[in-house]
Amino acid sequence: MTDHTPHDDPERHDDPEGHDDPGGAAPGWRNFYGRRAGKTMRPAQKSYLSEDLQALRPFGVTAEENPGRAPLDLAAIFGDARPVWLEIGFGGGEHMVHMAACHPEVGIIGCEPFINGVAMLLGKIRAAGVGNLAVHPGDVRELFDVLPEDSIAKAFLNYPDPWPKRRHHRRRFVTPDYLVPLHRALAPGAEFRVATDIPDYMRQTLEEVPKAGFALEDHGPTPWEDWISTRYEQKALREGRRPDYATFRRL
Repeated sequence: MTDHTPHDDPERHDDPEGHDDPGGAAPGWRNFYGRRAGKTMRPAQKSYLSEDLQALRPFGVTAEENPGRAPLDLAAIFGDARPVWLEIGFGGGEHMVHMAACHPEVGIIGCEPFINGVAMLLGKIRAAGVGNLAVHPGDVRELFDVLPEDSIAKAFLNYPDPWPKRRHHRRRFVTPDYLVPLHRALAPGAEFRVATDIPDYMRQTLEEVPKAGFALEDHGPTPWEDWISTRYEQKALREGRRPDYATFRRL
């Protein structure tokens, strides 16, 4: 999950003792850290989930739907062989909807395990009327399992969970557990954008992403031309934190 979703319970939800590597785990078992649901949703948000999510959710991402982990047919999801982009943890969805409106010629898949954020996105999709989005309401690693190799033309990681404690840095997205499958899914030459307001997160990003087969193209305080400042970025600015942006190219 990205966009600094607050950690009321920072330990993983499927292991109440918080172990990172439990013995005897079933094949395919993965830790999940952070929240899957927050405060009670408004009736309208509940209706978005019940009425809209099923049509936007790609079938075959979960192990229950696709136990053989056959690759997804991305052209079937979007109706043609358009370029496909990926947003990893879309938070409240404003960036994802903005990009879909600015780039109607592409298809965008967003992953977000925090169901309240999914409901917020669905409301924004209704309001904007965009039709080039797909939504996986779960862990991006499930999607990585079934994305065809070299299939994603651009990926976004905006304001990811900072996991500030040193012992939790291995939970950050910018680690081999995530970057290796991301590299496999991205097409050669694909762009990978990272935005954060946490200096140590950017430090780790600049160290780890190139090791996974990416070249740094740009880094600094200036956002991309098609960027929209999210509510999390606005919160960071109010609290005196400086946004930082990095662009990588998949080798």
